[in-house]
Amino acid sequence: MNRINKKLQESQKLLSIYFTAGYPELEDTTTVIEKLVESGVDMIEIGLPFSDPLADGPTIQESSTAALKNGMTTAKLFDQIKDIRKTVDIPLIVMGYFNPMLQYGVEKFCAICAEIGIDGLIMPDLPLAEYEEHYQATFEKYGLKMIFLITPQTSDERIRQIDAASDGFIYMVSSASTTGKTSGFSSVQTDYFERIAALKLKNPQIVGFGIKDEETFKAATQTAKGAIIGSAFIKTLTEKGLDGIEPFIKSIRP
Repeated sequence: MNRINKKLQESQKLLSIYFTAGYPELEDTTTVIEKLVESGVDMIEIGLPFSDPLADGPTIQESSTAALKNGMTTAKLFDQIKDIRKTVDIPLIVMGYFNPMLQYGVEKFCAICAEIGIDGLIMPDLPLAEYEEHYQATFEKYGLKMIFLITPQTSDERIRQIDAASDGFIYMVSSASTTGKTSGFSSVQTDYFERIAALKLKNPQIVGFGIKDEETFKAATQTAKGAIIGSAFIKTLTEKGLDGIEPFIKSIRP
């Protein structure tokens, strides 16, 4: 069984952390992963930096720019984490944009992910129809889960299409803004959370965007299986370095 599916079967609410590979320093990638595991997170999204990250707010954009200046590339990331399964057993997901994957070669990218022990991919700019027509067979061949995003503006019909095409979890974007913009959740967002819960989808949902502390984590997981923290964690790395990882995680889920 894929590690993502196995983790989703656990009873507790899941905490997933996004970080940018190669940030703060180029060779920090595996250290960040291992420290997150030691701190008790359930899943990790490894961000592959890209020069035009449309879905990301300024904090993650700045970390991507810094990582690229540090020398981070797709090949470098794969080299850094080639032995990661010797020390890490939780689900690992690569989150990035489709252009670098396409340039690298989709099948080659998937094959190396499978070899290293990556469990899934999040590519916000790869449309569902394009995925199903051209790439689904390749992803499935290598046992990789494709994680799709939904937003408050996504219609119920579209959500059900995404649910039917998915076999892992659905990334539930809490708002239509870029990452790192929100502070707490409005009634509009909580209504959205309840609307999605009422659809009784076959795939669990994990909420991202706007999760930054214990309060927002609890609010996001009232109806969802888990929550993803990105910008707030990157800010911690920027301000406190690697030593700030464990205190940050413990502050979210004591």
